[in-house]
Amino acid sequence: MDQALHTAVCIVGGGPAGIVLALLLARQSVDVIVLEKHKDFNRDFRGDTIHGATLRVMRELGLLDALLQVQHQAFDHAFATLGDRSYLIADFTTLPSPTNFIALMPQWDLLDFLSTEVRKYPNARILMEHKVTDLLRDPQTGHILGARAESPTGPVDIQAPLTVGCDGRHATTTDAAHFQRIEHGAPIDVLWLRLSRRSDDPETALGNLNFGRMIVMINRKDYFQCGYIIRKGSLETHIKPAGLETFRHDLATLVPFLGIPGPDRKSRADEIQSWDQVSLLPVQVNRLRRWCLPGLLCIGDAAHAMSPVGGIGINLAIQDAVAAARILAPVLQTTHAGDLPVSEALLARVQSRRELPTRITQTFQTTIHGFLDRYLGRSGPLKAPLLLRVLSRFRLFHRATARFIGLGVRPEHVR
Repeated sequence: MDQALHTAVCIVGGGPAGIVLALLLARQSVDVIVLEKHKDFNRDFRGDTIHGATLRVMRELGLLDALLQVQHQAFDHAFATLGDRSYLIADFTTLPSPTNFIALMPQWDLLDFLSTEVRKYPNARILMEHKVTDLLRDPQTGHILGARAESPTGPVDIQAPLTVGCDGRHATTTDAAHFQRIEHGAPIDVLWLRLSRRSDDPETALGNLNFGRMIVMINRKDYFQCGYIIRKGSLETHIKPAGLETFRHDLATLVPFLGIPGPDRKSRADEIQSWDQVSLLPVQVNRLRRWCLPGLLCIGDAAHAMSPVGGIGINLAIQDAVAAARILAPVLQTTHAGDLPVSEALLARVQSRRELPTRITQTFQTTIHGFLDRYLGRSGPLKAPLLLRVLSRFRLFHRATARFIGLGVRPEHVR
């Protein structure tokens, strides 16, 4: 027989937006259930960057010191390596202290930390291995009354006056609600692969663009998680047909220390022995025309799929959660299981608050895509554009980019 659970807020998806929203609501005595389809948070294809805006939220929650006890790397300057030169892009030390840096932390560690905090509240539950399959609707009005999930013990109906879709760019919630997306397109994809890390390698993330190729390398202590940027669709048409040897050669050409033999006489590039070690991550940039219906709100990647450019997606999702909690909590504190669905007019205030930052950020990302599209696939060494060479000399440029990347547009605060 189907099981039934009742709560004030049903959050679909245990990513950054969902877990932060659950924490903020639980602190304000709102009953909440989070549904996460996996049994844990250990998945590679997630953003690792925790920007100043998110660090500031953690500080306002009184959690910053504890969070920074979790293994991470910190950097306060961002450089871009184009051709044979590195250019200073952002100086995060110009942001307000003590959150004037970027922390690199595997997202599963961040989610483990935050979910532990959520579970401290008796009015909050995180249900792992609960995959949402559909939304529950009022047959007469069409209003959303909760979600249906498959669990290890069978189907479960979670009935709630508010359901929040935080289930990512392939969201069941948005499909079930028949929301339309505005597609911006993206000329790039990302190949995701691991390469071992040695003690004398650089500490912080490395970004290299040269010889018509680009790679970003994230330090995960004993290995690099690498994002190799390619033209959309070129994995099957160009890269695989050229063979693994060419791919390994390209890695070593782009980042020379990857081609240096180790004690076993093998280089890091030689660790790639099969295409099974390389995963394709299609890049999307889009957003919903409308984020809500009576009883349903979508935030984070469910509302707006972001490019990995700038590592901004996780922080934008968390800002959505902070805004949603601030706007909705006063009503949700007096909302209980079985009440009427939360009105669309109230939920639309969240979209109104967060849509402009989304549009501006996506415009920035598509502009960078256009730049990358010009240089990917070119042969020979790259010379940085004159505009970048000039701007990178000025402190005002470093401050402006640090604020945009670190804090974003319209940063939110916890009250």
